[in-house]
Amino acid sequence: MEKAIERFIRYAREFTTSDPESDNTPSTEVQFDFMRNLEAELKEIGLQEVELDENGYLMATIPANNGEDSPVVGFVAHVDTSPDFEGKNVQPRIVEKYDGGIIHLNSSVSIDPSEFPDLLKYKGQDIITASGDTLLGADDKAGVAEIVTAAEILLNDTQRKHGKIRIGFTPDEEIGRGADKFDVKKFGADFAYTLDGGEIGELEYENFNAAGAKITIQGRSVHPGFAKDKMINASLVAHKMIAMLPAVQRPEHTEGYEGFFHLLSFKGNVEKAELQYLIRDHDMQKFKEKKELLLKVADLVNMEYGQELVHMELKDQYFNMREKIEPVMHVVDLAHEAMIKAGITPDVKAIRGGTDGARLSFEGLPCPNVFAGGHNFHGPYEFIPVPSILKAVEVILNIAELAQKRK
Repeated sequence: MEKAIERFIRYAREFTTSDPESDNTPSTEVQFDFMRNLEAELKEIGLQEVELDENGYLMATIPANNGEDSPVVGFVAHVDTSPDFEGKNVQPRIVEKYDGGIIHLNSSVSIDPSEFPDLLKYKGQDIITASGDTLLGADDKAGVAEIVTAAEILLNDTQRKHGKIRIGFTPDEEIGRGADKFDVKKFGADFAYTLDGGEIGELEYENFNAAGAKITIQGRSVHPGFAKDKMINASLVAHKMIAMLPAVQRPEHTEGYEGFFHLLSFKGNVEKAELQYLIRDHDMQKFKEKKELLLKVADLVNMEYGQELVHMELKDQYFNMREKIEPVMHVVDLAHEAMIKAGITPDVKAIRGGTDGARLSFEGLPCPNVFAGGHNFHGPYEFIPVPSILKAVEVILNIAELAQKRK
C-alpha cells in the first residue's frame, strides 16, 4: 500500500489543470500527457483491456479470479486539477508526525489549526501539503493513486478473491465535463464508486443540482467629462446585479443542505463586463427558484435601462444523484460495510459539490462517492494525511472482495 504515497506525490507534480474556456476534450493537452503516462503504467503493472480513447478517457480491467458469476464493480477518478488556483510546479512535501501546531508552507502562507480545525484530527500523523504557491491536487490525484495501487495489489495477491473490476479515469471533472464523453456501455460495470471525496470516512450519494451562468453586460463608454445622461458603466451594472442577489446565499455563508450563488469570476470596464456564476442546491425546487431569480435580476436590470444590456447563458451541469441511488441502496451499503471492515466509521453525508458519479448515475451507472482523504481543496491550504490514503486503498480492496458475494 505504501506505493500509493509515492504514486500520489509523483502524480501531484504533474501539471493537469483543466480550462473552462477551451472547447477541446480534454480541455488541456497536459491532461492527455498525464493519461498517456498513466496508460503505460497500467500496462506495466499488468492490467488488461487498457484503452485510452481520443477524448482522453482511460479504462482498464482487473480480471476476475473467483471463478464465479459476480457483479462487475467499477472505480473512477479524475486526473484534472481545478483552475481556481495555480496547479503548475506543484511541490508536495511531507510533514512528519504533525505536532498540532501551525504548518508554515512558505513565508506568507500557513495552515493554522485555529482557521482549519480539522487539521488537529491528524496530530501525530504524516501529512502531505504543497508549498503554499499552488494547490496540492489531492482532488483527485489521491483517488487516482489509490485506485492504481489497489489494482496492482488485486492483480498480484491471488488470495484476495474478486469478480471482474473495471477502472476508469476521466478528464475535465473540475469544469463540469468529466462524464460528457464517458462511455458507460463500454465501461461495462454494474455499479461503480468515484474515489473523489474528502476526509476519511466520507460516503456520499447526494450532491448538488448544479448550473452555470455566463453573464455579459454591454455598457456605453463615453469620455467621463461629457458622460452625463450618456455613459452606462458596465462594471457598475454588474455590481448592481451582484447586490440584487441575496448575500446570505453566498458560499461563505452556507453549509449542509444550504445552496448558494457563487460569483466565480468578474472582469470588466466601462464598455463591457462579464460575470460567471455557479448556482447550487440539493433541493430541486430551490434549485429551480435560484435559476429563476437570476433570470429575473437580469430582466429587472434590462427594464431599468430600457434596453437589453444584460445577456445570459444559463446551463444545467449535473443533478442530485440521490434519486438514482436510492433504488439501489445496496451499493451504498456495500461501501459502508467495506469501511467498517477497514476500521473506519462511515460518515454518510451530502456532497457540497459534484462528482463524475452524479452524471454517471443518471446515465445508468449507479456511482456513489467514497473518500480520497484530502482537505481544503482548490487552494494553497490543501493537505492530505498519509494514513487516509492508505485506508482508501484498503476500502477499495474490501469493496472488491465483498462485492463478489452480492450477485
